[in-house]
Amino acid sequence: MRRLLCVTALTTVLTGCLSASPAMAETGQTGPGWTACPADPRQECATIQVPMDYQDPAKGHVSLAISRIRTAKPETRRGVLLLIPGGPGNSGLSRPLTHGMRLPREVLDRYDLVGFDPRGVGASTPITCGLSSDDAHLRNFHPWPGPGGDITANVARARRVAEACTRVELARHITTRNEARDIDQIRQALGERKLSYWGVSYGTYVGAVYTTMFPSRTDRAVLDSSDDPDPRRVARGWLNNFAVGVEDRFPDFAAWATARESTYGLGDVRATYLALTETHPDLRAYMFQGLYSDSTFPLLAEYMRALRAGDPLPTIPLPPPDQHQNAVAVLTATGCNDVAWPRSAGHYARAVARDRLTYPLTAGMPQNITACAFWPYRQAEPATRIAPSSKVLMIQNRRDPATPYSAGLKMRDALRAPLVSVDAGGHGAYFANGNACGNDAVTAFLVHGTRADRDC
Repeated sequence: MRRLLCVTALTTVLTGCLSASPAMAETGQTGPGWTACPADPRQECATIQVPMDYQDPAKGHVSLAISRIRTAKPETRRGVLLLIPGGPGNSGLSRPLTHGMRLPREVLDRYDLVGFDPRGVGASTPITCGLSSDDAHLRNFHPWPGPGGDITANVARARRVAEACTRVELARHITTRNEARDIDQIRQALGERKLSYWGVSYGTYVGAVYTTMFPSRTDRAVLDSSDDPDPRRVARGWLNNFAVGVEDRFPDFAAWATARESTYGLGDVRATYLALTETHPDLRAYMFQGLYSDSTFPLLAEYMRALRAGDPLPTIPLPPPDQHQNAVAVLTATGCNDVAWPRSAGHYARAVARDRLTYPLTAGMPQNITACAFWPYRQAEPATRIAPSSKVLMIQNRRDPATPYSAGLKMRDALRAPLVSVDAGGHGAYFANGNACGNDAVTAFLVHGTRADRDC
C-alpha cells in the first residue's frame, strides 16, 4: 500500500551554511546556503533555524530541513510553490520530486518547488515518543476499540502514549500555528515577499491558518482535500469524520471487488468485511488505508480473500519503525496542543457505542479516546478561526475516506473560497486520485490566477 501511512523515506542528509542576504532585512532571518541533496542531486538542500517557542525565543531554536528544485525557465518565474505535507507528521522533504515533478510543464516553468520537513519531523529537529512495538503498531495508529466496543485497552494505551510523548520539551511547541510561523520563516529565508503553496490533507489546514495569520504574504494557495476547520474541535473533529469518509468511499471498493468476483470471491463485500472483522480486527486498519487510492484496492481485496479462505496473507508494506514512531509523536503533539479534548473515559465510551451503530464500518474508532485525553499541557493559544481569503482555490474529491466532502464544505464556508468538486474517490485530488478536469482547473489557477467553482 503505497500510501499506507503517507510517510516518505527520510534518507536525505541535509547540510546548510547560513549567510546574510539583503532581501531578508525585514526580519533578520538569514538565507540558507544550498547544497546538492546527497540522496538525489536533482534537489538542493539546506537548513534554517527557527525559535522553538515563538512566545519565548530564549528557549532556543530548532532546525527546519528544506529542499528546492528551481524552475528551468527563470524568465517566466512567478515565485515559490511551497509543498505543504499532510499528517500531521508526514515528511515533505522529497515532495519537490515525488509530487512536484508530476505537475505540468507550465506550472514548473513558473515556480521554484520547495519542500520541507515540519518541526519535529525527520530531517528537521525530530521527536519520538519511544513507544513499545505494540503501542506503535499500525493496528493501533488509530484507536480501534476492542470486542463489542470495549475501550479499556484504548484508555490504558492513551495514558501510556501521553506520558511517553511529553518527555521532550519540543512536544509542547508542535502546533499548527507554529508550523504556519515556521513557513513564514521559510518565506523570509528564501527572500520572497509572498508565497504560493499547495497543501494536501492536514496541509490544507496549515495553509488556511497561514493565510489567516499572514494574509498579505500569501500569493496563490491550493488547498487539496480539506477537513472541517472548526476551532472548537480541529483534530478531534477530523478523527470523528473518518466515519463519514469511509461510508462515502467503501461503495467504490465494493463495486470494484464485485466486478472481480471470479478473482476474489467476496460475495456481498460489505457483509463479508463486517463478518471478517469479528475474528480479524486488524483488517479494519488495513481497510481504512486501502481506501486512500484505487491502486490499493487489489491488495485489500486479496487480503480479505485470503482471510476468508484461510490462505497465507499477502504482505502489507509497513514504514520503518523509526519513521512510524516519529509520525506518531508529531501527530499526537499537534492534535493535543491545538485544542482541548474531553477528559472523561466515560465520554468516549458512550460516543463509541453510538458511533458503532451509525457507522459500523469503522466500529466506533473515530469517536474513541486518544492520548489527548491525558495531555498535561494547556493550550498556549486558541485554535485559529479561519478567515475568508481571496487567495485560495480548493479542490476536493466527493468520496474521500480521510477528509470527506461534507467536511471540506465547512472549510469552503470558512474561507469563502471557490471549490473544484471532483467526482472521484480517494484521498488527494490534484494529479493524484482526481481527474483531468480538476487538474486543469488547479493548473489554470496556479498559472493564470483563474479562480472559480467547478464541478468535475
